[in-house]
Amino acid sequence: MKKIIYALILPLVVVSGLVLASREGKHEASKKLTAKSLSAERKAASKKWEATPDGIKYKKWEVSPEGKKVYAGEAKIRKHISAFTHMEAVVTSLSLPPGSRVGFGVMVRINGEDYILSFGPEKADKNFTNEFQPLHSLKVNDNLIIRSHSVSHAPKYSYPIVSGDYVERDSTLMYKRALRKGGC
Repeated sequence: MKKIIYALILPLVVVSGLVLASREGKHEASKKLTAKSLSAERKAASKKWEATPDGIKYKKWEVSPEGKKVYAGEAKIRKHISAFTHMEAVVTSLSLPPGSRVGFGVMVRINGEDYILSFGPEKADKNFTNEFQPLHSLKVNDNLIIRSHSVSHAPKYSYPIVSGDYVERDSTLMYKRALRKGGC
């Protein structure tokens, strides 16, 4: 009796394994097609944007001396950003360049280059405890240890923009960005 049951179940297991294997192959192939078509769509959209006045202006900025300087500044700290390691910084200014729209931030110097250290918009709610409050005590020439997950740029600014994720002064934690719930 056991031999008959095993004889009936064995082909069932083999057939279901083959069905699942072929299904996975088709699923992977469709993923590759989707990825390729998205990539092609992105390239087409990028080319279309580059032909707009804003795109032309951005491309000119990229090859200008100012744009090259910003990219060089980003390259200097890229290893630290990728590895989320400590960077030593000195506060050079408590105000951002005129017309800045990056929220609360300060100007810092890291390895001889100037950067905008941005923390994001401040909330003006009276009932909300301002998470940036300790950062308002910073002074020019304060030495900081910072860590960041990202550095960005914009033609509007002459400096790379470092996102402030962790700030420490005199071995005291001043700010640590809270992780988003449900995010990566």
